[in-house]
Amino acid sequence: MIPQTNPKAAYLAQRDAIDAAIRRVLENGWYIQGEEVAAFEREFAVYTGSKHGIAVASGTDALILALRGMGIGPGDAVITVSHTAVATVAAIELAGATPALVDIDACWTMAPAALEAMLKDWPQQAPKPKAVIPVHLYGQPAAMPEIAAIAERHGLILLEDNAQAHGASLNGRMVGRWGKAAAYSLYPTKNLGAIGDGGIITTDDDSLAETLRALREYGWRERYISAIPGMNSRLDPLQAAILRVKLGNLPADTARRQAIAARYSAGLAGLAGLSLPTVRPGAAPVYHLYVVDAGTRRDALQAGLKDRGIGTLVHYPVPVHLQAAYRGRILLGPGGLPRTELAAKSVLSLPLYPQLGDAEVDTVIDAVRQVWG
Repeated sequence: MIPQTNPKAAYLAQRDAIDAAIRRVLENGWYIQGEEVAAFEREFAVYTGSKHGIAVASGTDALILALRGMGIGPGDAVITVSHTAVATVAAIELAGATPALVDIDACWTMAPAALEAMLKDWPQQAPKPKAVIPVHLYGQPAAMPEIAAIAERHGLILLEDNAQAHGASLNGRMVGRWGKAAAYSLYPTKNLGAIGDGGIITTDDDSLAETLRALREYGWRERYISAIPGMNSRLDPLQAAILRVKLGNLPADTARRQAIAARYSAGLAGLAGLSLPTVRPGAAPVYHLYVVDAGTRRDALQAGLKDRGIGTLVHYPVPVHLQAAYRGRILLGPGGLPRTELAAKSVLSLPLYPQLGDAEVDTVIDAVRQVWG
């Protein structure tokens, strides 16, 4: 069996270093916040070219706290996409704001034209738009020059959802460096994954960073004294220590992901009706996922691969705006979200993780070709 993803393999590849990091924390005796977390924050900020890193308990919390830290809440609307993990939209609501969803482009990320159209035809009675969250889905950079220009023109705060795009770049500029802040997930299957949950926010804004550090710990600026209403969202030192080990290997892991993606693209080229990932000009994706578009044959392809011992997943099977928790109460762009709804019926994620060997990649390629016919 070849799984679609394999976080245990990531641990085994660095077991000695990770085990040593865990022992260091256990023997140190400091189990909340502390120097281990601060060191990871500094190292991740350096990796991303940011001034500040603020570690939190999850990628969802990273989005919530970033929104709250930027003063976004009740009475505000935040524009994002429906073709994403539900966490993106849930975080907007958990911050007290109203989600507004627009359609995607050929790279499965926010379509600038759809964003512009929604802002041009904004519903009169709706909460006023205050921020936009492009999602760098599957490790593919969104169309940031266009989105950033639209956001600036309309006076919107730009917050990047980098949950799946650690280290991706566009036109030589790393994602997460285009807006006021960026939110990352450190979930075990992510390109930089903990052994448990975690998240981090990056920003160059000193005032925002100070606010975020207070918000993640009850609003404390002085211990036990809440200066502002906050919450408990702390990355624990065990996860920070593990992440410091993994961060050192992230460039090599990224290169391996890119090599696997290139091998898939070469091996699957020419299959009529099977669309391979579209890469935006100037983009350097980090391939959190290698996603093909199989059209109406998606379910048959997935079943055929399962029969051959190949694990796959659908990211994501139901657009957020069509899920029971959100259906009918979210603002949608004019004309609806046709590309989003089509993608949910046709996308399929093939196995991809840095420890996947070339022989296994070739096995997947052969299996796809056999099933596709």
